[in-house]
Amino acid sequence: MRLFLLLTSVFFVFTSTAQQGNWTAQIHRPDGNNIVFTFDWKTENGKPVWYIKNAAEKIKVQNITAAGDSLIIQMPVFESQFRVVVAKSMISGVWIKRGAVKTQVLPFNATPGNNRFASGGNPAKNISGRWAVTFGEGAEAESSVAEFVQKGNLLSGTFLNASGDYRYLEGIVTKDSLLLSGFDGGHAFLFKAVIKDDNTISDGKFYSGGSGKENWTAVKNADAKLATESVAMFVKAGQEKLNFTFKNLEGKPLSINDDRFKNKVVIIQIMGSWCPNCMDETAFLSEYYNKNKQRGVEVIALAYEYTTDWQRSLNSLKKFQQRFNVQYPILNTEVTVGDSLKTEKTLPQVTNIKSFPSSIILDKKGKIRKLDTEFNGPATGVHYAEYKKEFEQTVNNLLKEN
Repeated sequence: MRLFLLLTSVFFVFTSTAQQGNWTAQIHRPDGNNIVFTFDWKTENGKPVWYIKNAAEKIKVQNITAAGDSLIIQMPVFESQFRVVVAKSMISGVWIKRGAVKTQVLPFNATPGNNRFASGGNPAKNISGRWAVTFGEGAEAESSVAEFVQKGNLLSGTFLNASGDYRYLEGIVTKDSLLLSGFDGGHAFLFKAVIKDDNTISDGKFYSGGSGKENWTAVKNADAKLATESVAMFVKAGQEKLNFTFKNLEGKPLSINDDRFKNKVVIIQIMGSWCPNCMDETAFLSEYYNKNKQRGVEVIALAYEYTTDWQRSLNSLKKFQQRFNVQYPILNTEVTVGDSLKTEKTLPQVTNIKSFPSSIILDKKGKIRKLDTEFNGPATGVHYAEYKKEFEQTVNNLLKEN
């Protein structure tokens, strides 16, 4: 007990040398286009806590531990952490993110303050509204939709594409330029562009992680539509019911044919612990399930992880389970997201899984009634509200059936 108290005291003194309050952080890319975000450092119950901020989102990070002269800040979701050395007016170290094949390590530093981007002058335009966006060029070009809210020079918004939204982005409009960024432990994004006129954004650059880079342009269009045909999923001819058995996080097999799912409306969540949009869907489904399970609703998550390493997958999936108080079963398919035969190996009754998250809704007879590949998260505002309304209406209608 004496040793524990001593170590706790040393840890508190060590972490308290840093200035409490707002910090501006940078993840340093080799090309100099650093990904910027802000966080609030607090002490709660005698322990350090970070609140990473992206527009309306605050991500609470409380798994902060001492390791020699360093701190390890473990993100609450994803295989993502910071290893840093703390001084009163400087935090420096690295951001480490594990991937399917390699681990990404990038320099990181933070200084006191709350200025995500420094303004170079008053904004020349207000770009609030809906925009038709093109990422890439030529045959590789992909259509997207952006929605921005600008108040003075402050800018927030997100991009929606066929496979999901880019979650919460925050930045500024300065003179004729825009800057947006977001960091959630999985995504690390920076957007730059020139506002050419009231209806045109040009010379856009999108930076992702340590090396991703893509050009983008946009045209203002209140009626811009998002094409989702490329990620659509269908029931194969002659099929109407799923048939699978996978292990839950306790290592016990669970089947869609088990008695607990009979005469229930069942939502099959297709997800992975590496997927930021899956984080948002899990938050929604967990809350929905806890409120509606007594009505005859069940949810099963099928996880497709980076590798077939059971323990690695288990560690990541348990973080999801704990973070969002998931009471429904999460099953590890032990088939990787990168496996080109993942659908045939796990859900051969449907066409290829192309988007994470996706969901399959079964009626009380176990028949497939809806395949949904168009999840819109909370950063999309009204679209998230519309998604939830449509989802709830679908389940309610199925519950009414005999």
